[in-house]
Amino acid sequence: MSLPSTPYIGRFAPSPSGPLHIGSLVTALASYLDARANRGQWLLRMEDIDPPREQAGAAQIILNSLINHGLKWDGDVFWQSQRSAAYEQHLNQLFTTNLAYWCACSRRQLAPSNGLHTGACRHLGQPEQSAIRLRIGDQPVEFNDRLQGPQIRRGADIGDPILKRKDGLYAYQLAVVVDDAAQGITDIVRGVDLLDASAWQIHLQKALGLPLVRYCHIPVIVGDDGHKLSKQSFAPALDDSHAFNNLCLALRYLQQTPPPDHINTIPELLNWAAGHWQLQDIPAGRQIPAH
Repeated sequence: MSLPSTPYIGRFAPSPSGPLHIGSLVTALASYLDARANRGQWLLRMEDIDPPREQAGAAQIILNSLINHGLKWDGDVFWQSQRSAAYEQHLNQLFTTNLAYWCACSRRQLAPSNGLHTGACRHLGQPEQSAIRLRIGDQPVEFNDRLQGPQIRRGADIGDPILKRKDGLYAYQLAVVVDDAAQGITDIVRGVDLLDASAWQIHLQKALGLPLVRYCHIPVIVGDDGHKLSKQSFAPALDDSHAFNNLCLALRYLQQTPPPDHINTIPELLNWAAGHWQLQDIPAGRQIPAH
C-alpha cells in the first residue's frame, strides 16, 4: 500500500455519546502529540451521525474538555451531521461501479457466520427496509500499522460492511472514509479496537479512488473486568479541574518519559511531551490495564 507524501494532517474524531474519559484522553493525546511531533496539523471532527446514541450537550462538553486539557485543534470543528450530501454522492458512485448493493439480512440470518455478511444477497434488487453494503472482493488488504506492524485481512474474514443503515442513517465506515479524504487526513492514530475496521476502510478508499492514509493503532485502556473503558461501559467522565494530572496519567499509560519536576503548566507539559514523543515506546499489544 502506498503511503501519503503530503505534510502530516492528523485528527481526533469523538462521537457525542457522552463526555470524554481517560481512555479517550489517551487516544486524543497520542494523536495530538504525534501530529505536533511531526510538525503537522491536528484537526477535530465530531462524529454526530447517530442521533439515537447521542447525549444532549455531550458535543460541547467534549469541546470544553479538550480545551481545558490544552488540546487545541487547528481550524474549525468538522461536523458529520452536515455531510449527508457528500455521503449520498459517494454511495451513488459505488452503485455506478457496482460496488454497493442493497441488503435486508437480519442479525439472526447472519448469526451462523458470526455476523459477517459474505454476499448472499449481492445480486438481489432493492427490498423494503434495506441497508446498503460495500461489495468486498477476494483481494486481501495488506497494510503496515505504525505500531502493530504488518496486517493482512481477507474478504472472507471481514465480510461486507454496512454503508447506510436500514433506518436511513449513514454508517461509520462510509462517513469516516469520505471525511478523512475531505479533510486531507494523512495519518490516523486511534484505538486498536478499530484495527480490523481499517481493512474495510482501505477497501472503500480504493473503491472510491480516495487517498490512502497511514494507520497507527494504540492499545486501549481496560478496566478490572477486562473490558475497554468506554462511554457504553460507564467509564467515569474526565474531571477537567485535574487536567494537568489527567495528562500526566495519559502519558504514563502511553509509556512516555515523564516530564521533569519544573514543568507545572499544561502548555509546558504538552510542548515538552511533543518534543520528547516516542511512538515506539507505546506497548504494541491490545490492552493496557487501568490500574
